[in-house]
Amino acid sequence: MMITGTPEEQAATRKKILNRLRRAQGQLAGVITAMEAGGSCRDVVTQLAAVTSALDRAGFAIISTAMRDCVVDPEAAEAAEGLTTEELEKLFLSLA
Repeated sequence: MMITGTPEEQAATRKKILNRLRRAQGQLAGVITAMEAGGSCRDVVTQLAAVTSALDRAGFAIISTAMRDCVVDPEAAEAAEGLTTEELEKLFLSLA
């Protein structure tokens, strides 16, 4: 994934996205544990909603980063990612 900006900005963006994904991974582990332990429907669904939200936010962060890169330097972004603006739009809409 191409991320523009200074090396510090790139690292911060990548770290933020990875943290969201790790949070989702931990929440999914909680869902699995609750299911294995016979947890209540409310607890399982609450944890599942948290996983869904975390994944949605990570997806939007990835897409928004790619879109920002496209605005800054469309040719470089397309060359690095192989995604046209139209493909980015389609990816964005697939998250909705």
